[in-house]
Amino acid sequence: MDVGTTGCKAVLFHTDGTVLGSAYAEYENRSPAPGRFEVDSAAVWAQIKAMIQAVCAAASNDPLRALAIASMGEAVVPVTRQRQILGPSILNFDERGQEYLPGLSAVLSDERLYAINGNTLGNHYSLTKLMWMRDHQPEMYERADYFLHWSSFVAFMLGAEPVLDYSLANRTLLFDLERQDWSAELLDIAGLDASRLPPTIPSGQVIGHAMPSLAEELGLPPGVAIVSGAHDQCANGVGCGILHEGQAMYGMGTYLTIMPAFTRRPAPGAMMRCGLATEHHAAPGLFVSFIYNMGGALVKWQRDTFAAAEKVPAQAEGRDLYAELLAEMPADPGRIIVLPHFATTGPPHYIADSCGVIAGLRLETARGAVLKGILEGVSFDLRQNLDGMAGTGIEIRELRVVGGGSRSDAWVQLSADILGVPCVRTANLQAGSLGGAILAGTATGEFASLEEGCLAMVQLGQRFDPDPVRGREYADLYEKYKRLWPLMAEYLRELTK
Repeated sequence: MDVGTTGCKAVLFHTDGTVLGSAYAEYENRSPAPGRFEVDSAAVWAQIKAMIQAVCAAASNDPLRALAIASMGEAVVPVTRQRQILGPSILNFDERGQEYLPGLSAVLSDERLYAINGNTLGNHYSLTKLMWMRDHQPEMYERADYFLHWSSFVAFMLGAEPVLDYSLANRTLLFDLERQDWSAELLDIAGLDASRLPPTIPSGQVIGHAMPSLAEELGLPPGVAIVSGAHDQCANGVGCGILHEGQAMYGMGTYLTIMPAFTRRPAPGAMMRCGLATEHHAAPGLFVSFIYNMGGALVKWQRDTFAAAEKVPAQAEGRDLYAELLAEMPADPGRIIVLPHFATTGPPHYIADSCGVIAGLRLETARGAVLKGILEGVSFDLRQNLDGMAGTGIEIRELRVVGGGSRSDAWVQLSADILGVPCVRTANLQAGSLGGAILAGTATGEFASLEEGCLAMVQLGQRFDPDPVRGREYADLYEKYKRLWPLMAEYLRELTK
């Protein structure tokens, strides 16, 4: 299973990677007040149970043997030992907790935090949300025996032990990367109780079995094994075979995310200058980092803004409107330069006081050219990050591309040309679910190792090598792109006040 911010999916796989059944459930983000965003934990759990029922119905002739859950990174659910859900789950982009950052930074330098946890301070992690609940919802906080991330929450509600894998524990800011356990120093600084956080373990460990009564209700076979899952990005990595240094996953969804894998922790100074984290991969012996922007959200904005009238008819007729819009792009590098600051940026600077720019518009500019400019702009943003990584020692020799955007040959080729790295598409675009299945199969002995599981279940598709001629053309446009933010930074900051 893969539990995300706006929806969850369950996919039933054969051990050769064949999909035997799948189900998807979408849910709304609630906004109880401006700047606040959460999901109804109980309602989502009900939808997850219905989704499991639907998928299990497809397994009647081939009983399900094991399951694992990938999930979004930072949001937690308050529960009791008796599996009672106590409240909603506050999402990572919720403003609650922002007020604690100045006090924390006064007593905890970014250098010290990075040395322990591999991240720098921010309000999108679990730490400040837990502090907010402690101070603003004290009755609920006291009643809660555990605050569980969604992977652990779903496993716990099904009958597993309350435990948390390392890759998700990293997303709290309370985890000691080297000791692979909760940091007493960070918990003490935050004034949080370690007993309300579950024990930490590696991904891919059997952590229990489905409760008999619930298994019968959902159609799960008796004794089905529940396996510790992973942060969704790390599960994506396993699901496209990222098991070795030099490889990187390129997720082309709402967020464009490049996740390189490496074996040794790079020098903290070099990583901090790049705004990059160091966290545990779901695969043993590897660390990962995340380079990202909201490129997929910008593509959705272009569709909803420039093709609003076509959206409903396309859905009714089962047409892929994204594919039609991408087909309108000019073949050559564009004359439109887009600064993709439509939302808070990703690394290295995490700029919040800016806004998007589309430069180069003329009367003859078509919407396809605007879309091409968006794809180029978000790719240039990623390239700046890759260029800045030179001092970290992290190498990326190949990108494994997954997610909805990877369906487009034009987009993947554009990415290879701008980033200068070969891109290999995986046959299964839902790599997070596949990664969970590989973890589940390895934990229960179906595969001797994750590598064996990936060889059996991950199928690679087309390879897109960088075009050297296109690369030279994009080099000139890239230089123009890099000048845009410095030229307009002061003005855009004034504009956003």
